[in-house]
Amino acid sequence: MIMALRGALVLGGLLLWFLAFGFLTDPVEAAAGFGLQVEGAHGLTSVRSDFTAFFGVGGACFIWGALARRADPLTIGAALMLVTLVTRLVALGTYGSFEGYIAPMVVELVLGALGLIGARVLPVKTDPLNRLG
Repeated sequence: MIMALRGALVLGGLLLWFLAFGFLTDPVEAAAGFGLQVEGAHGLTSVRSDFTAFFGVGGACFIWGALARRADPLTIGAALMLVTLVTRLVALGTYGSFEGYIAPMVVELVLGALGLIGARVLPVKTDPLNRLG
């Protein structure tokens, strides 16, 4: 079960890295997939940097936390996903639904839940007085 959880977290992190790579290499096309139109250097710079950072750091947190069995990066990754989910729910109530709105919310919910579960179960308990452990 632990290996499956770690594998799912790494796969989720790789998915986020894939999205980050898309925003880094082709911000116009990647942004279009998110319903955004990018115009000018300011828009390109903002989309390229902000989305690459969000997905890249989120992916790194899931991968690092899963492989190193550390709670802190998993908690950060989970927080990113769950805050995004909550703001999507607020936007859904404010603006209404649109075609394809469910899929990203499911991904955010699953990754957020996996991150919190991983943060709780994956860390190896060590003796705090043992500096070598």
